[in-house]
Amino acid sequence: MTVTDTVATATGRILDAPALWPAQAHTPTVIGRQLVIERGEGAYVHTTDGRRLFDGTAGLWHANVGHAHRDLARVAHEQMLRLETYHQFARYSNDRALALGERLAAISPIERPKVLLNSGGSDAIDLACKLARRHWQREGRPEKTIILSREFSYHGLHAYGTSIAGLDFNREGYGTDSLVPETSRVPQHDLDALEARIAELGAHRIAAFVTEPVQGTGGVHPPHDGYFERLQRICREHDILLVIDEVITGFGRTGTMFAAERYGIEPDLLTFAKGVTSGYAPLGGVLAAPRIWEPFFVDSPETPIFRWGATYSGHATAAAVALEHLDILERDGLLPRVAELEQVLARELAGLAERRPEVVDVRVAGLLGGISLAEHLVAERVTDALVELGFISRPLRGNTLQISPPFIIDDAELVSFVAAIEHAITEEGSR
Repeated sequence: MTVTDTVATATGRILDAPALWPAQAHTPTVIGRQLVIERGEGAYVHTTDGRRLFDGTAGLWHANVGHAHRDLARVAHEQMLRLETYHQFARYSNDRALALGERLAAISPIERPKVLLNSGGSDAIDLACKLARRHWQREGRPEKTIILSREFSYHGLHAYGTSIAGLDFNREGYGTDSLVPETSRVPQHDLDALEARIAELGAHRIAAFVTEPVQGTGGVHPPHDGYFERLQRICREHDILLVIDEVITGFGRTGTMFAAERYGIEPDLLTFAKGVTSGYAPLGGVLAAPRIWEPFFVDSPETPIFRWGATYSGHATAAAVALEHLDILERDGLLPRVAELEQVLARELAGLAERRPEVVDVRVAGLLGGISLAEHLVAERVTDALVELGFISRPLRGNTLQISPPFIIDDAELVSFVAAIEHAITEEGSR
């Protein structure tokens, strides 16, 4: 009898399921219930069983210009017929990656940055953490290796993202508290606790502090007033690099191109992904400040090398899509539109909280919203009920409902989404 047979005998039969392993899932509770998306149009997606659903999460926070945008499809098609991609190792590069680098540098909240391109947010976090450590090694301070992060944070699921995650369940089951040992987490909003942790570990051992401007998967938590002002002061005083994870917030989600602009943050490294292409091509990367990149660009035989890059770093088709996507954001005035929609969302959620005692808290930052529910309700059940009403939300940490629809929606659609949430909450509360 195999180990699998033993487990099946002890706990139940092995489920008959598709070959594709579902991500982030307790498989017994999703097999047979999966919604298979076959096409999209604007802010809506269609399933193989005939449902038309309002995409209230923009996929995984990324479909900012909506689904099936013809201009992005056209640009990808044209680029693939011209050059699908070419790597950027050593002497080689490609024209689209170079053009995107210049475009990103021009809109970056970091002055005179260098741009490192890869395939997504998890890649970007891995790269930023490695670059932070490489920086201190090059500076002759090899003891600075620890990466700090915040409770309830999410930074992807590569080795570094798993290691610095403030969501404990993402780090469990690997035989150690952290895949990369030199990591530590601090309370969500408590900067006194951060200073205490720095004193405990020793600032001379800490390479960087990584944080989202608005915590996303952790429950949509904007920063408290003054948080980033003091955080930056602490990082400067203790010579700790500040890494801002804008994988969710970058490219307009908070009403400015980057949330760093909204909250007055001056990072040493900034990671991005998702919204750079609205998910139309896998692309992410890091913006690096001059203090980080300049030593690697000195014209000298002694200049060190930072070993980074993968096959798809600077992928030409992804870069072409990103360039067109940035044009669309500007041409269609979508960042000012997010600022307008924020006011609608804030108004509707405030009303919801006033009317429904089951709503414990609501939080809004741009077109990002979180609704925390009372303990007697289960967010998963509310999101299931929303599907039956024709709307997609997602349960987040803290019994929270996610709101992050595409930027292209109208006011009425956003009002209807919140109304559907209220209906679902009311129905579940009466069970």
